[in-house]
Amino acid sequence: MNFHIVEFEAAFGKSKQIPTSDIPEIVFSGKSNVGKSSLINKLLYRKSIARVSATPGKTTTINFFRLQDIRFADLPGYGYAKVSQSERQRWSELVEGYFSQNRNISLVIQICDIRHDPTKDDMSMIDFLHANGYNYIVALTKLDKLKPSQRNMKIEAIKQFLGEYDGIRLFPCSSQNGEGIEEIRKEIENSVLDLF
Repeated sequence: MNFHIVEFEAAFGKSKQIPTSDIPEIVFSGKSNVGKSSLINKLLYRKSIARVSATPGKTTTINFFRLQDIRFADLPGYGYAKVSQSERQRWSELVEGYFSQNRNISLVIQICDIRHDPTKDDMSMIDFLHANGYNYIVALTKLDKLKPSQRNMKIEAIKQFLGEYDGIRLFPCSSQNGEGIEEIRKEIENSVLDLF
């Protein structure tokens, strides 16, 4: 699979605007400011195809990026307190509407910050993915922010925290130095191969 050839395809603010799913989709989910755009950029060998913002809650649409045979779907970040109630409801409708469509989702990459336990919103999302039988992994971003001595301890703690989910797959990674990125690319490739 060629991760170099990609273009921004479209952004949608309402679920009814989203066209039918015609190729496998890789979905990126996570709270605001968890490093979602940075991870997408790193996976695609780009600096800024996905807009990285210093302001949390900036992505308010589902953004689609088209590769040769697959599409990346970047969901709006959740859990940012300073967003109005009406905006939060719109985001909720958008994301729930996306998942309720008959989409060709081959993998969901749920993104959490390795430095902290998963939030209540992270747990709700993982719960939803698990209960509905989605193929998903948990990317633990910001690995470069931990000292080597802290890493295994933190990974183990998160494993324990998510212990109720049988066979959950954790992928520690860094969008800064590229650690763990190749493993996530392989997961993406495998998820698409499994469809054929």
